[in-house]
Amino acid sequence: MSTVKIKKGDTVKVIAGKDNGKEGKVVLVDAKNGKVLVEGVNMITKHTKPSAGNQNGGIVQKEAPIDLSNVMYVHKGKTTRIGIQRTADDKRPGKTKAVRVAKSTGEVID
Repeated sequence: MSTVKIKKGDTVKVIAGKDNGKEGKVVLVDAKNGKVLVEGVNMITKHTKPSAGNQNGGIVQKEAPIDLSNVMYVHKGKTTRIGIQRTADDKRPGKTKAVRVAKSTGEVID
């Protein structure tokens, strides 16, 4: 599998599935299984038993992971693919570092 170009804290848009068109912030990235957890997307109801942490138990709404291929990075309000580019490292002369680049504009993301 290729490298995961979406990171925790990125804003993404769902491009496939029941939540198509929704936007949210990435809460968790599971690179091994190719899944992401996005705030307010793919909500499920979970029935919980009473426990020390949750005295009453009951029905809880929470996000479930969705496949990485079903989300797209949002850059300046528009969805775009992400590329990797090597640039000179200011802190280490003669060395390069990899940075993420928006394919649509060519701007460095981080």
